[in-house]
Amino acid sequence: MVKLVYFAWIRERIGKSEEEIELPAAVETVSDLLAHLKGRGDEYELALEVPEVIHVAINREHCQHSDAIGNAQEIALFPPMTGG
Repeated sequence: MVKLVYFAWIRERIGKSEEEIELPAAVETVSDLLAHLKGRGDEYELALEVPEVIHVAINREHCQHSDAIGNAQEIALFPPMTGG
């Protein structure tokens, strides 16, 4: 099981701030995870419709979409950061 944490408009579109799910063995990278989540329903499809803009942290460390998930305990998904 891995804990997924969603922030800002990702959380709003999915309709929950976090959840624990069992990942299929085929989900090895962050890109695989985003593709898998998009298939979980319309709300996920909407939240992740442009996956390349999603920032991800594995066990509280920012990572690239090509990075392996490994034995992650927590994966956080963030929208693009804006400043001002």
